[in-house]
Amino acid sequence: MARVQQFLLATVFLTRLPLGRFLPARELALLDSVWAFPLVGGLIGLLAGLPLMFDGPPLLLAALSLALSVLLTGALHEDGLADFADSAGGKDRDGRLEIMRDSRIGSYGVMALILSSGLRLAALAAIAGPMPLIAAAVCGRAAVVITMASLLPAREDGLGRGAGRPGWRVVILSFAFALVALLMVGDGAILAMLAGLAMLSGVIRQARIRLGGQTGDVLGSVSVLVETTVLCVFALVSGS
Repeated sequence: MARVQQFLLATVFLTRLPLGRFLPARELALLDSVWAFPLVGGLIGLLAGLPLMFDGPPLLLAALSLALSVLLTGALHEDGLADFADSAGGKDRDGRLEIMRDSRIGSYGVMALILSSGLRLAALAAIAGPMPLIAAAVCGRAAVVITMASLLPAREDGLGRGAGRPGWRVVILSFAFALVALLMVGDGAILAMLAGLAMLSGVIRQARIRLGGQTGDVLGSVSVLVETTVLCVFALVSGS
């Protein structure tokens, strides 16, 4: 029962699905639910991938899939990507953190959203069926867990600190979930894994350099960027 409640908490945290009523009255620790992040990613990928199961214009089906993904998550991760991209305009660590708190979006954030959404849309139009999307979504949320374990929180408050720091058992489990999901796709799985790890390493490095740690915006960014990278690899492999 505890595992079910932890999965529900992870789902409520990462999506806009109305499942909070099924959680117990007592407060649950989010850190205990982090292990389920990749599984929730798989659920998001499965639901967002429903249009890809039908015949129709590939671009339209891809657009519907992307729209479903954004609706399911409330654009939570995309908001983080925009803020983290905007932080590149800051002169120092404190300035970058202040920019990321600003609700307004700048040119860096706009371009990050345009480019990432365009790449996801093109990749979704090129893949066959929903399984590559499911695997990519699992990888994106597994990357969140790895980032949480790799970097200390950059702030004294906020999501990055409040979520806690998972242990390496949870990291290994998250990586295993991602690997299984990738292997279920088949062709391009290893290349997608390597590309996703490269993107993950790049985001972690930039977060360490710019901010000295992670925030909720960094976690959202790594989810979107790793998912997009994995999707693009599967699209390229399927089109070759």
